[in-house]
Amino acid sequence: MTASRNKILNSIKEHQPDLTELPVIDIGKVIGYADTFEQFRNVLESIGGKVVSLPDWDALQQLVNEEKQQENFIINAVPELGEITPEVHNLTAVQLEKLEKIYVKGTLGVAENGAVWVYESHLLNRLTAFICQHLVLIINKKDIVGTLHQAYEKIEVNKEGFGLFIADPSKTADIEQSLVIGAHGSRSTTVYVIE
Repeated sequence: MTASRNKILNSIKEHQPDLTELPVIDIGKVIGYADTFEQFRNVLESIGGKVVSLPDWDALQQLVNEEKQQENFIINAVPELGEITPEVHNLTAVQLEKLEKIYVKGTLGVAENGAVWVYESHLLNRLTAFICQHLVLIINKKDIVGTLHQAYEKIEVNKEGFGLFIADPSKTADIEQSLVIGAHGSRSTTVYVIE
């Protein structure tokens, strides 16, 4: 068995394709948008998300205070909105399964696909963005870029152990070709964009 395995692995090593250089992409020639915010809004809303433009953090704080009175289990992961929910990083999936809503600060938004980049430290716990019923992301309007090419120029993908682009809400039509919202993550996603 070991001889066969080694023979297969050695054959694979011997037949590797030649390495090719990654292409150099001229960012000036990729697609551009006259209004990145409007493009971001249109794309995110077309995939089922919601975008709310707010003038400042005070307006957001007022909205959050109202929402907190209506929901049971909410996690705040945004320092600008007050005290961070403590000890979230230690919670298990079972303890988080009743999570109604989480507020997360995104690093930037991408107009071409409606995605928001979030570092692991902003989630407090990797599970929160996927297990919550309602995901609320917060970004600054000035941090919306046109394309993923521009996004990768601004983010540090190796800064933390985990980070991701989120374009939610989660959906699938694999089962009986019926669209199911929230199959693999949140049922709703709202992005608050601070002017």
